[in-house]
This record gives sequence, structure tokens and C-alpha cells, in this order.
Amino acid sequence: MSLVQTLVVKIGTSSLTGTTNGQFALSTLAALVETLCILRQQGHQVVLVSSGAVGIGCRRLHLTERPKTLAMKQAVAAVGQGRLMRIYDDLFSALNQPIAQVLLTRSDLAQRSRYVNSYRTFRQLLQLGVIPIVNENDTVAVEELKFGDNDTLSALVASLIGAQWLFLLTDVDRLYSADPRSNPGAQPIIAIDRLADIQALKAVAGGQGSAWGTGGMLTKLEAAQIATTAGVRTVITDGRQPNNVVRALAGEAVGTQFAPAPKPSSARKRWIAAGLAPAGRIYLDPGATQAIVNGGKSLLAAGITSVDGDFAAQDAVAICAASGDDIARGIVNYSAAELQRILGRRSEDIPGILGYEGADTVVHRDNLVVATDTDFKDADDL
Repeated sequence: MSLVQTLVVKIGTSSLTGTTNGQFALSTLAALVETLCILRQQGHQVVLVSSGAVGIGCRRLHLTERPKTLAMKQAVAAVGQGRLMRIYDDLFSALNQPIAQVLLTRSDLAQRSRYVNSYRTFRQLLQLGVIPIVNENDTVAVEELKFGDNDTLSALVASLIGAQWLFLLTDVDRLYSADPRSNPGAQPIIAIDRLADIQALKAVAGGQGSAWGTGGMLTKLEAAQIATTAGVRTVITDGRQPNNVVRALAGEAVGTQFAPAPKPSSARKRWIAAGLAPAGRIYLDPGATQAIVNGGKSLLAAGITSVDGDFAAQDAVAICAASGDDIARGIVNYSAAELQRILGRRSEDIPGILGYEGADTVVHRDNLVVATDTDFKDADDL
């Protein structure tokens, strides 16, 4: 474990608190803090993404179930977040490790200027030897700006900072072919090497795990897909044994490990690949698919067969082969309504159809991220 690496560690509510009443599992929390401090002392840069604010707020307010309305969740999170950070600060301070609170909404990563500012803040904190503790800014996020769960948030943070590892600490030791708590015949899954295998597992994954958490195995698979697409090795392992992080870094086969895809070729493309949620989908004919995947070409209207979604110009879109498989993601130069009028047509025909001189490309190559993009550059030129 000689290489100094950047790690994102996400711990879920069910690992931090009791599954029925939101009470802290202090032994787990103390072990987690000790592990992260050891990693810092070894020179690694560490970011912790922590759930638990809503669960702790529920306990503080004597609520018997997780709130269902957004306003109630925001109020309960406001109560719990301060308590959560107080306990983290006490534990980390006992080991002389400075921490920082970072609260994010999806717009902080979707808007380019805020994405860059977020990156610079993380970079400065890590250079100072601080462990940032990240959570969603529940008290201000409206539904359309929410990450949905901290699994997704942790994957996006790992992509943002160019981490080498993402650890999803949960209430099972690894991914299984079925829920091992109810199915004794469930088979452990040790390693996943292809994005296509993640897609297949998502099709059969269950829903959320516990009454107090928001993320089940499906959300962890989606997070693994986001992270591995951005070139981040991802591990799902037991949150009650935080030392598994150290063991994985040492090369042990703990948990379920997802091999990373090649990193996108620039920091801007990493933002497009992971920081932007697709507002729609564009489907291509075989010739255009070949040109995008293997030819390094921009996307032209002539190769588009259909459009799905109500996106606007400059939104992010998923670009799909005729089979429906995602092959790329990009920032589109035309709205969905405009594309419906020009799909299948040559670029020189577009001004006559739309009545104005638009872009020659639907998605320019500089704003297009293909799964096979390689040669990641350092993020200093975000």
C-alpha cells in the first residue's frame, strides 16, 4: 500500500445507526474514524460521505418512522446534521484529525462554475490534510435538485475529485445474487469487470434496504456504474468492519469490487460523464454509432433515428445505439423539439428546416464522452 491515493468512503444510515430507532452504533463510528485517520497518516487523501442526519434527527425528535414529505425531511435533517457533525468532530479531534463539513446539492455539480468551485474547495481541503465530511444539503434541496441517495452523491464526489477508490460501506459484506438475509442460497459476487454486467445486475436488484436508509443494492449498483464510468474502482463491503478499506487497498479481495473503465480524457469530459444527469436520450443508426464509438466523430443529425425526452439546447443527453445501450453522453446543441424536425437530415439542410443558421453538429466531439475515451489528464484545467 505504498502508493498515495485519493479515497471516497461512503457509510450508510443502517451502518451508522440502529435499524429501528436511529441510535448511533458508536463502536462502528469509532472504528470508522480510527481507520480514516490511519489512512490519512499513511498519506492518503480521504473524503467521507456520511448519511445519518435524518435518522439522527428522527431520534432527537422522537419520531417512530422516517418522514415522507420533503418539508418534513428537510426539518428533521436540519436537527440531525448538527448532532452528526458534533459527534464526528469529537471523535476525529481525539485523534488530532481536522475535518470540514461540505453540503452539496445536485446543482453544485450540474452547473459548470459551481462544479469547478466545488472541485477547488475539495482540492484545498485535501492539500491541508483535512478530511471533508460530505452530505446532501437536505435543508435547501428541492426534489429536482436532490441526488436521491448518498450512494449517488458519493459516486459523483469521487468523479469530481478524480479519486482512485470509492468504498460503499453497507449492512452486508458484499453483493449477492439475491438478498442473503432472506435467501440462504444467495451466491456471493466477488468481482465485476464490465459495465454490461452492472446493467444486468441492476435489472434484477431489489429496492431500498432498511426502513431508515434510502439506498438498497440498486442504488449501490447505480453508484458503481457512475463511478466506474469515471474511472474509479468501487468496492461494496461491510460497514461494520471499516478496516476492510485498508485490506482492499492492500490487495485483499474484500467485498464486491468493480473494475474501473478508462478515465475520460479531460476534466471537462469527466464532468459531462458523471456530473450531469441526462435530460433525455438520442438513438443512432449503426453507421453513426460506429462513427461515435470508433471514429472519434461529432454527432450529426443525419445519424439520429429517434429522440426521447423534453430536453433543451445545452442539456446533457445519453446517446444510445439502436439496441438501447448507452454508448456516450454529451451536451446537445438543439432541443428535443428541434431534433424531431431535423433527425436523419444532412447538416446543410438544417437552416432551411429550422429557419435559422444553427450548429453543424448536434453534439460536438469536444462535448461528447464515449465509454472508450482514455488518457485522463489531471484536473488542474477544470
